[in-house]
Amino acid sequence: MLITLCYLYLWARWGRGPAALVRTTVQQLRASRCSFTFCRATAQPRGARVCLSCGGRVFCVGESQSIDDLNKWALFLVSPFILEAEHIAFVTESIWVQGETLQRPSSSSETIVKWSDCCLPLACRPGDPYQLIAKATVDDFSKLGVAFLEDRLQVANGLIPQKIVSVHLQDSALKELKDQASDTPAQLREPQPESSVESKPELGAMEHVGREDRQALGSAATQGQGGALGGEPAGESNRGVGSVEHCHLHLSSCHECLELENSTIESVKFASAENIPDLPYDYSSGLEGIAYDLCPKREPRRVNLMGKAPNILLYVGSDSQDALGRLQQVRSALADCVDTSCYTLYHLPLESALRDPWPDNCLLVVIAARESVPEDLSRRFMAYLSQGGKVLGLSSPFTLAGFQVTRKAPLQDTVQSLVFCKADWSRVRLSVLISGCVYEGGPGEPLGLGKLQGHLENEDEDRLIVQVPFGTCGGEAVLCQVHLELPPSSPVVQTQEDFNLLKSSNFRRYEVLKEILTTLGLSCDAKHVPALTPLYLLSAAEEIRDPLMQWLGKHVDAEGVIKSSKLSLKFVSSYTSEIEITPSAIPVVTDIETFSSENFNFEIYQQNLQTKKLGKVILFAEVTPTTMNLLDGLMFEMPQEMGLIAIAVHQTQGKGRGRNAWLSPVGCALSTLLVSIPLRSQLGQRIPFVQHLMSLAVVEAVRSIPGYQDINLRVKWPNDIYYSDLMKLGGVLVNSTLMGETFYILIGCGFNVTNSNPTICVNDLITEYNKQHGAELKPLRADYLIARSVTVLEKLIDTFQDEGPSGVLPLYYKYWLHRFEILQNKNWGGTESILLKLLTRI
Repeated sequence: MLITLCYLYLWARWGRGPAALVRTTVQQLRASRCSFTFCRATAQPRGARVCLSCGGRVFCVGESQSIDDLNKWALFLVSPFILEAEHIAFVTESIWVQGETLQRPSSSSETIVKWSDCCLPLACRPGDPYQLIAKATVDDFSKLGVAFLEDRLQVANGLIPQKIVSVHLQDSALKELKDQASDTPAQLREPQPESSVESKPELGAMEHVGREDRQALGSAATQGQGGALGGEPAGESNRGVGSVEHCHLHLSSCHECLELENSTIESVKFASAENIPDLPYDYSSGLEGIAYDLCPKREPRRVNLMGKAPNILLYVGSDSQDALGRLQQVRSALADCVDTSCYTLYHLPLESALRDPWPDNCLLVVIAARESVPEDLSRRFMAYLSQGGKVLGLSSPFTLAGFQVTRKAPLQDTVQSLVFCKADWSRVRLSVLISGCVYEGGPGEPLGLGKLQGHLENEDEDRLIVQVPFGTCGGEAVLCQVHLELPPSSPVVQTQEDFNLLKSSNFRRYEVLKEILTTLGLSCDAKHVPALTPLYLLSAAEEIRDPLMQWLGKHVDAEGVIKSSKLSLKFVSSYTSEIEITPSAIPVVTDIETFSSENFNFEIYQQNLQTKKLGKVILFAEVTPTTMNLLDGLMFEMPQEMGLIAIAVHQTQGKGRGRNAWLSPVGCALSTLLVSIPLRSQLGQRIPFVQHLMSLAVVEAVRSIPGYQDINLRVKWPNDIYYSDLMKLGGVLVNSTLMGETFYILIGCGFNVTNSNPTICVNDLITEYNKQHGAELKPLRADYLIARSVTVLEKLIDTFQDEGPSGVLPLYYKYWLHRFEILQNKNWGGTESILLKLLTRI
């Protein structure tokens, strides 16, 4: 290897040009499974040897890079996936740039090399950078590399290449490619273009397909339903993709593919014995390896059939501060509905909307401009629709033929009751904030309506949501005069009553928005469950650190493991990626010097934990299945004064009462606390009180902060935490075990602190309070409130042990949700007696 590299260096120094050098290097070393990388000098892989340098870019050779799992890649299923011996598989990484910063090579057009002319795309992975797997011959791969080095490589409009690296596709990945290709044939048909403002494409792009083939394929395909592009099942067609002469599937934005796509590719469809649906564009990958309770049955994996970049473009009109604020609101609402690892949300400025070729790289355009859309841009949106594009209008004057937007001033920015009809004809009723405009019949030939519709529950049944199919190529628009993009905490919402109505309907608001996005071809499936992370063993008090480590040294086995019936904890000084993490085997890092977290500030937790023993030893994880299991192997063995607590940012299998699952997104305060109670004690004789004390502790932890006493947080029997009497904000789950004379109690608690959607959180109440009272209370943090809740709980337990139920009932009664119901119902008897009966009920 070293001799070969020395030879290459001498040859590069005095030999032939860069193209010959690259080609010869690849030919000589590819058998050794080296990895060839073309990148910027600043991004050179560690340990790689530079063979050629050109204008700040390098060609280097290093260790082999492999891909063995394609579950997070969207596959292009149009050509046979056979990686011939003379072919090289490689990954191209690009970034998306719009407007003036688009790549404009300084060389003449004759020297520009188009990426799509030199390779066959196999799969893509959306994101930043945008990644494409492709295959090419040695010559074409070398040609691409040299063009990259000399800044002559053109990937697609708006995509700027940053790196090209050869990869080795493992047998498992190749098998998956072949299986997907063999199980999913594609079909093509002749075009039936609709007249539009743009000229019709020529048919010369079909030169590589025989005339006889075109006739057979053209008669086989049919238009899909629901706006998705579809064709007949392969079994009903005489000719499939296997009968077409082999041709490259280029990126849809290159010149050749624009012609090919516009003139021939109108109908592509899955065809197998089990699955013959009309599929929308969907970039979500399979949930490989996630087969827990949340995902009992794995769905067939969907793929990107058309090769379009998974971009959602957001047009908000002018560049005013109001428009930019609206951009953030729309982006936030959509990001809560779709998986942002599968779709990319981009701002579409007015100049770019008029000039750039955005329709070639776009799955959906969202029009949220308050002012009228300029006429030339409106024509472009219409042309996009006529070619099969999808449009979502959000409180915008943009409309289509046969409809007009009529303003009703009394309705502007008011909260009204809406009836929304879904695609399956079911109905959803919810409170919504409306723009003050409605859709009525207008000039032009009326277009047919789709199934999605929404109207007010008033005498006129004013129409606020319409679904409008457009043209013959699957184009479709859903137009709304409902502020689906605005949260209930928006400044537009003025009164407490309106806030309550909108918050109560917030979950249904997202249900409606997801239904619309799904109809327009996007996937709103549950986001991927994040990968599990290691635990960190932290101690809030320095004096217990040494006793803790001594205790661990005596209780772990020879491999550093403590086992329980539910999982194994392996204690390690540091974590490396080679250590496997599963729901039943989790590493615990003991070196606290390496600990850091964006979501959990250990110093804030330490400063606000004012306990004698509770919560002193912390098992922390960014992502874990459930905190309820983490203490299982430690709770009976560890000394009680060490006060165990498990804290997580995100749970993948959170538990609720009975068989319920507890959804645990980021922003939730999630913990499981170990408490030991002597059997022969006041609380030991009334163990059901524990769950009530925990929910009371959470409410008191917030409302005892100076200035926060009027935040309307309450306890609801038996174990819930509520906003007023309207919405659940958190809950408590208690598991108790009696061993000898001691109860060992695991108190699981979860309550929303910063995660406003889709329901409500503590900071929503603070924001609304500030708005209604002109206050400036600061938002709270999960780590801060967990520490305060544990501190309050220890005080409540001590009070109960000293004074019995009477010591805590006044505080519980103060925050009890049913307090006013009892006062208003004279037949209930004494308040205290009723409350005591409820609290002691098992």
